[in-house]
Amino acid sequence: MSNQLNHIRSETQGGSFVRDLSASVVVFLVALPLCMGIALASGMPPASGLVTGIIGGLVVGFFAGQPLQVSGPAAGLAVIVFQLVREHGVAVLGPLLMIAGAVQLVAGLLKAGRWFRAISPEVIHGMLAGIGVLIVIQQFYVVLDQAPKHSGPENIVGMWGAVFGGLFPLNGSKEEAAAFVGIITMGVMLLWEKYRPAKLKLVPGALLGIGAATAVAQMFHLGVNRIKVPDNLVQMISLPSVDALHGLSLSTIVGTALALAFIASAETLLSAAAVEQMQTRWKTNYDRELTAQGVGNMLCGLVGALPMTGVIVRSSTNVQAGAETKRSAILHGVWMLISVLLLASILRMIPTASLAAVLIFVGIKLVKPSEVKKLARFGKVPVLIYFASMITIVATDLLTGVVVGVALSLLRLLYTVTQLEARIEDQGGDTHVHLSGIGTFISIPKVTQALDQVKAQGTVHVHCAGLRYIDHACIEVIESWTERREQNGQHIHIEMEKLHLRYRARVSETLT
Repeated sequence: MSNQLNHIRSETQGGSFVRDLSASVVVFLVALPLCMGIALASGMPPASGLVTGIIGGLVVGFFAGQPLQVSGPAAGLAVIVFQLVREHGVAVLGPLLMIAGAVQLVAGLLKAGRWFRAISPEVIHGMLAGIGVLIVIQQFYVVLDQAPKHSGPENIVGMWGAVFGGLFPLNGSKEEAAAFVGIITMGVMLLWEKYRPAKLKLVPGALLGIGAATAVAQMFHLGVNRIKVPDNLVQMISLPSVDALHGLSLSTIVGTALALAFIASAETLLSAAAVEQMQTRWKTNYDRELTAQGVGNMLCGLVGALPMTGVIVRSSTNVQAGAETKRSAILHGVWMLISVLLLASILRMIPTASLAAVLIFVGIKLVKPSEVKKLARFGKVPVLIYFASMITIVATDLLTGVVVGVALSLLRLLYTVTQLEARIEDQGGDTHVHLSGIGTFISIPKVTQALDQVKAQGTVHVHCAGLRYIDHACIEVIESWTERREQNGQHIHIEMEKLHLRYRARVSETLT
């Protein structure tokens, strides 16, 4: 009997390994172009994205709190890295990323993983939409083999000149050849997405698009920019130097490192939550996942690579491809390493315009009108926060946009939890004051304004049954007003015991 059980167990494990192996190849094919493309969008060498993908598979894949999640460079951080590199140089990224990774590591060890998920959906979706817009308008220039401008508004304003200064009139320019390559890439991707056979649904369109564009560029000897990949892995590594931070203020260092840690953690844990919903095999250990990401980003900073997050596109592909354990994510890192060691000459044939076209496709998908419709079900305020976050990110930078979105969400929360309604009615010569909602010290102006409107003659009835909570500050205001009116001979009917019970009940709930 025990021999039969061992045989069944070995067959199951063998089948699991085969499924993980198959899934890892599919994820690798999806990840390879994205790693290089996101590096390009970040203003970094494509090799830096490949190194991040390798670390994401071999290291983070081993320690991950969600075994089926795949980690690597993410579009969500491309914008902030691009701005950082553009303003301060490539050398500052490594030390800042090590600090950000250390923050993630400490947060994971302190069991703070769940709190990084406490961000309102409208801010997250607005952030992703803003990133998507920035990627599209930035990579628009790269598709024309031109350099992007310094900011979102500058990129938007300069698009007209880029088209009619480089693409038109048609005269066989380098920009036209690059645009042709980009159009082929996106055309193949769109056709594959629409007409691909069901049996081949896991074959990535981005790989086919880049393959077709590269073949055309090689066949016709097009003079377009191509990606630069070093001959060996050692040349891809750039050790950090603390001296690189000497030109930065302490506030810039701390602010940027925290921004990297915060955004990377939020994107990672939201992706992990999505992966958990896609399957029933594995639950997510958010603290372990955050710790693993911290270790991964510290290593990425140490070797001068891009920051990493858990990424939903590669993770969902991993699940759909039938992965069952963390072996799939680890093996995808192995294939990335092998491709760097053995296929560098082939990678150098890929036009940068083709990678930019893939990123434009990714950026467009980040802007989801369907999310606006979902938010609209809950009123106008979530939609306004969504657009405020998105527009601020495009107009200024990623960190400012997220801060604006979070601040607006907190203001909305503050308004909700401190909303007090005071309604006054006159009935048969008596005045009735109805208090409902939540009364705190912030509501004191509204309470005093309502009570001051009560006429000084006749009997007054103060009704507190509609109050869900009232704090001691509001109670003191009501008691003082009652004492003054009664001293002037007016009859005030108010059940003070019930008023105090509204306070005591909530305080006891909080303490327990």
